[in-house]
Amino acid sequence: MTQTEMATEEDLLVSLTFHNFSAEMLKEFALKIVKPYFNGNMNQAVRSLMEKAINEETIVNQALITERNSGQNVHLS
Repeated sequence: MTQTEMATEEDLLVSLTFHNFSAEMLKEFALKIVKPYFNGNMNQAVRSLMEKAINEETIVNQALITERNSGQNVHLS
């Protein structure tokens, strides 16, 4: 890849290992979340839930910034 080429998402994929998760927690997650909502695809479930968490954090952060900025515009007479 040259310096002028942009890296694609596939170029940036990584493997992920989880530590200190109980087998029971993983089993429960697979049964209650992965199997019914993601057709048993653990990778898709984790990725989707991570994306959702990031999007929700962005929404909350934007709301807090808006609230903070609107509070700064209030002038008491």
